[in-house]
Amino acid sequence: MERNVTLDFVRGVAILGILLLNVTAFGLPKAGYLNPAWAGHISQADAWTWALLDLFAQVKFLSLFALLFGAGLYMLLRRGKRWIQARLTLLVLLGFLHSILLWDGDILLAYGLVGVICWRLIRDAHSNRQLFNTGVVLYLMGLGVLVLLGAISSSHASRLWVPDAATVQYETWWKLSGGAVAMKNRLNLLADNLLALGAQYGWQLAGMMLLGAALMRSGWLSGRFSLHHYRRTGLWLIVLGMAINIPAIIAQWQLGWAYRWCAFWLQIPRELSAPFQAIGYAALAWGFWPQLAPLRLVAAITCVGRMALTNYLLQTLICITLFYHMGLYMALSRTQLLVLVPGIWLVNLAVSVIWLHYFRQGPVEWLWRYLTARAVGARKALSR
Repeated sequence: MERNVTLDFVRGVAILGILLLNVTAFGLPKAGYLNPAWAGHISQADAWTWALLDLFAQVKFLSLFALLFGAGLYMLLRRGKRWIQARLTLLVLLGFLHSILLWDGDILLAYGLVGVICWRLIRDAHSNRQLFNTGVVLYLMGLGVLVLLGAISSSHASRLWVPDAATVQYETWWKLSGGAVAMKNRLNLLADNLLALGAQYGWQLAGMMLLGAALMRSGWLSGRFSLHHYRRTGLWLIVLGMAINIPAIIAQWQLGWAYRWCAFWLQIPRELSAPFQAIGYAALAWGFWPQLAPLRLVAAITCVGRMALTNYLLQTLICITLFYHMGLYMALSRTQLLVLVPGIWLVNLAVSVIWLHYFRQGPVEWLWRYLTARAVGARKALSR
């Protein structure tokens, strides 16, 4: 089956965009990912950095990646039940190893677990409308859980939102120490993440996957509509998403990122805006593809998308080296951390272009496919 180059490009954009947020998760304590005032104070530069990332990137690129993951599940249906189950099981295993051995911010485990459920919903959907509507309902259910969590939460800030000095010191110690103590703490964090996945985030992730599958099934994600449609749709969806998100950004800033409001209820507009903006970003890629396709940078980003899994893991290896082994952990502000991102992007771009000049797949992608084929006894698939 011939590759969809535009989808590879959009996937590459998603992988590169995710790093804009992940670099904060690597370089600052866990509380710093969502709360820019985690230290009790914040500079004007960091506040503006948070606001711009919240508006254009936070949740948006993860939603875009989930959308494409769902589209991929739909495209895999032709391979059958055993292939899909083996592929997702291996992704779950890889995600588990990644989260325990390398980094507690892994998303692969969540995608694999939710994908195990979603592919059946995609397969059994009677119509595209049913698939799309189910995705919307699941996503809104996740937001509903967020409302309930805000209602039952304490008004006093959690240490996960505003950590005390001892908490920050301990987190710094185990991250920099590595070894068994770091694995133990990452395992504890994994347990918390799995609870959050089952209680709240998993609903939204499933919703985005079903939306992606519905858009692929309808032909929308394979470019079957006019350029004018994609441009107009993309513009309106992005404007709508921003209009939903901007009031919440202003409110959080005015409230000084107070725990009860900002950790729960004011997260909802961001989460609600994310599907609109994610689909809008994809629409603009389709709408302007004739102008984008000849550019060398676009070709390089497309290579990143073809090696998405490899590049995601490569970003982890680069970041844990920079922050946990080269002394940059908690040495840079939120704004300063972004200075590192273009350099990591260049590594992703260079490695992808060079590798795909000699090989058809990224190394981790090849291994994933090879093990999947071995698991289902389909050795002939390796030569396809």
